[in-house]
Amino acid sequence: MISRNVAKAPVDKPPRPVTAPYLERAALHYLERYSASVAMLRQTLQRRVEKRCRARGEEASAFAEMIESTVARAVSAGLVDDARFTAGRVAALRRRGTSARALSAKLAAKGVARDLVEAAMESERAEAEPDVDHEEVAARAYAKRRRLGPWRRPETREAHRDRDLAALARAGFGYALGRRIVEADPEGDDLP
Repeated sequence: MISRNVAKAPVDKPPRPVTAPYLERAALHYLERYSASVAMLRQTLQRRVEKRCRARGEEASAFAEMIESTVARAVSAGLVDDARFTAGRVAALRRRGTSARALSAKLAAKGVARDLVEAAMESERAEAEPDVDHEEVAARAYAKRRRLGPWRRPETREAHRDRDLAALARAGFGYALGRRIVEADPEGDDLP
């Protein structure tokens, strides 16, 4: 008689229970990798708890207080600071060519309060040179990155004028500014 080695399917053990040290490790691991707002950290911890509770058949709402205390410890330790996060994101998004309107929407989606966004943008204006229009600088950066208007090949520039204006409008820039950028002279001094 021939014997067969039949491998048994491994039995999955349920994950360990949610504890305060687990949440602290999860928060530190997340904050080592990403800059985050308080709301982002809270959402991340909530997702982890929900996933672990689903696997264990537990109710995730029982751990809400534990999540809040972990977030509060991260805030008191200075690991999470919405003002610092907002200032960094404003600077990074402006360099990429994000309009003020889109910037406000992106930061609101990250759970940042509107007054913090306005304060960061006001600080940006105060620190800049007096003649600098941040919207125009951002629109130029966006157009250059996307190769719109004067950064488009000369033979296709006129054919794509309306398309370029629409792209700038979707990015949150006004019509007058978009038109100024798209119609700028590619050889002139009005481009950076």
